[in-house]
Amino acid sequence: MVDDTELELLYGYPADLDRPWVQVNFVSSADGAAAVDGRSAGLSSPADKRIFALGRDLADVVLVGRRTATAEKYRGVKPTEVRAERRSRLGLSPVPPIAVVTARGSLEPDSLLLTDTLVPPIVLTTAAAPTARLAALSDAGADVVVAGDGEVDPHLALAALAERKLLRVCCEGGPTLFGSMIAADAVDQLCLTVAPLLAGAGPDRIAPAGLPTGGAAGLPAVDPAGTPTIPRALTLASVLTEDGFLMLRYRRAS
Repeated sequence: MVDDTELELLYGYPADLDRPWVQVNFVSSADGAAAVDGRSAGLSSPADKRIFALGRDLADVVLVGRRTATAEKYRGVKPTEVRAERRSRLGLSPVPPIAVVTARGSLEPDSLLLTDTLVPPIVLTTAAAPTARLAALSDAGADVVVAGDGEVDPHLALAALAERKLLRVCCEGGPTLFGSMIAADAVDQLCLTVAPLLAGAGPDRIAPAGLPTGGAAGLPAVDPAGTPTIPRALTLASVLTEDGFLMLRYRRAS
């Protein structure tokens, strides 16, 4: 592995962003599993954890699906000495908020995301979510945003983050959210750690089968010229390795 200065250069966001720029962080087994015993911790390593923490250090906002937030026992991002120095030097807020994607507003008001945090979480939900549930989340301090009718639309969700000047988006999954971001052609960079482990059949893969391969409302994802963008070509931007783990960084091809 390289030192923190070089890692920061490798994984830094583009300068002068004028739109949300989405980096997705994932760890998987060599056969593509996203978790062992329901959590990603069984696939991780010290090097992977270092890159994971760096992703949060460099971001304006952490984007995560509700199921992943629940399974991984998410709470607000905590300040550390390294994080405080890095974010202050880069002109970022002390800690990034967590933005949770949940179509039905299925987050409890006493969740650690609301009760153990320095900044209010953002709840990205839909018009189909029960009004009373959303009101309870709002009363508990969440910034509740309706970003779709029956499902959260990635483009509307990212637009809501942009309105809040949160352009450096660190998406931490899970698989369903990653799949929807792929379908919307909204992924700019994939940071994938591959663990030297075979998990076998059963666990979720990092992007699940059965999701639409188009954009919003099931329409094909296209570029401004009208050309379909799925599959989306990527460029291998960097490769790091430590203790048999591969840390791969892919950027969308121009």
